[in-house]
Amino acid sequence: MDFLIYGFHNLLCLTIFTFLSLTSSTLARNQPTKHFPNSNSSAQINSNSVLVALLDSQYTELSELIEKAMLLQTLEEAVTNHNITIFAPKNEALERELDPEFKQFLLEPRNLNSLQNLILYHMIPTRIDSEYWAKIFNKTTHHSSLYHQATEEEKLKITHQNGVKLVSQARIIRPNDIIRPDGIIQGINQVLIPKTVQQAFNMRRSLQSISAILPQGAPEIDPRTNKFKKPPSLSSPPPPGSSPLLPIYSAMAPGPSLAPAPAPGPGGPHHHFDGEAQVKDFIQTLLHYGGYNELADILVNLTSLASEMGRLVSEGYVLTVLAPNDEAMAKLSTDQLSEPGAPEQIVYYHLIPEYQTEESMYNAVRRFGKVKYDTLRLPHKVAAEEADGSVKFGQGENTAYLFDPDIYTDGRISVQGIDGILFPVEELGGAKTSSPVAKPRRGKLLETTCKMLGALGQDTYFRSCH
Repeated sequence: MDFLIYGFHNLLCLTIFTFLSLTSSTLARNQPTKHFPNSNSSAQINSNSVLVALLDSQYTELSELIEKAMLLQTLEEAVTNHNITIFAPKNEALERELDPEFKQFLLEPRNLNSLQNLILYHMIPTRIDSEYWAKIFNKTTHHSSLYHQATEEEKLKITHQNGVKLVSQARIIRPNDIIRPDGIIQGINQVLIPKTVQQAFNMRRSLQSISAILPQGAPEIDPRTNKFKKPPSLSSPPPPGSSPLLPIYSAMAPGPSLAPAPAPGPGGPHHHFDGEAQVKDFIQTLLHYGGYNELADILVNLTSLASEMGRLVSEGYVLTVLAPNDEAMAKLSTDQLSEPGAPEQIVYYHLIPEYQTEESMYNAVRRFGKVKYDTLRLPHKVAAEEADGSVKFGQGENTAYLFDPDIYTDGRISVQGIDGILFPVEELGGAKTSSPVAKPRRGKLLETTCKMLGALGQDTYFRSCH
């Protein structure tokens, strides 16, 4: 009897334990999973992620832009924290239907922020699937994108009217194209452009159009007095933004041998261009572009050329910088940079007082064969010619090719990357030709005397007769 009681007691305990185990497992299965913050968010991305599917999908143009915009880490964090929807434009919309000038604007290194904002504008932290489309039939909803700086007017409008699915002004042509647990991709027929990116493009384009200065001949200046031969009329001041009357060499800062003094300029205190901001912008572009850190260091730290260039641009002058890359700058010896004024003279020879782009210089050398550009290192000029489908600068063995064209172009300053350092031909000794040394001629009297001594066999004693 005791055995039966103990057996029944054990069976009852086993039944209760099994019931509690099943109940706890069911509650754990139904409880939503909580994602705790992790320092390495990319560890939660697996091969079944919507981000991996996008990079390996038919939307190749969008995938390339994501890689160029360096957004992979940002998107990995977004996919980890949200279930996102990506509105992916078709390849034709990015490749052929997009304005070429706008696409070039996005791919410039200085406009990386605009490219990132454009891509993030196509993604929202909400899952838009078939159930959602059915829920908003004949309705319109507004969603914030991953571009967090977008205004309220820039929110994406998602509409489902009469079987047509729209996101803002774009039509969805491939609904629910790629479905993954952490997100979904909707194919659209055109690119969504936020107003802030469009305004940045319009400002850059208008700046280039209003700052283009037609080439005009320099005014005639009397070299004895350094004054105009025919002074211009002073009845009306020059219009804002007009080109300076004095040549750029008259506005340059004095050399090391002179006392430092502000150089004269037509603008005076009323500058119409923010030259310091433009020079700072192009130096930051050089650093971000990579491979031109040494030149930026010389302009900012080793010399005061950055300030001088900013002042010249503020006075209305334009500059083209032939920027040697770091590999070329590494070939400079310590002696070449240690002499007083040597870094300035090297950089001056790489500054052209004209606004030239890769297209304008290549067209010039194609048309005229060899072109010589003035530099800020008077009176030396730098020669350019066509070579191997590019522009080659310099002469003889001291040459450099146009390596990175149009690193920075804003209508006032143009930066063209080259793969060598240029020196004037006179410094290298290339212009010095060896002239034959004339033998000293003997006079008639000395010649007659030497002949008489030679007849007597005594000419060996006189050195002048040899």
